[in-house]
Amino acid sequence: MNKSKNHFRPVQDFVSEEMVAALLKQTSYDFNALFEAIHERLSARKAASSGKEMLRLRIYEKLQILVAQGLVKKVGKEYTGVRTALEARSTEMTAAKARYQQRRGTMLHSE
Repeated sequence: MNKSKNHFRPVQDFVSEEMVAALLKQTSYDFNALFEAIHERLSARKAASSGKEMLRLRIYEKLQILVAQGLVKKVGKEYTGVRTALEARSTEMTAAKARYQQRRGTMLHSE
């Protein structure tokens, strides 16, 4: 029986990781500069598997979510990261990734 793999894995969200890292590195971007920075880092990690336009849409969608959550402020066409909130999110993502790796290691050893 084939199972659908539609569940969300927050620890493997490379786009969000790179977006947070880019916004922590440089405080303010216009969208095109942010996209190029993220695309470059994802390509270096060999994690930019989808087409460039699809990736642009995913980045834009995630950026709007960060704006709605208050982690990024939008003024005109400039996006500015809220440093303390982004650092907290980065810590959360690192902790979630560690928990996932630990669970996965436990699951692999029990089989």
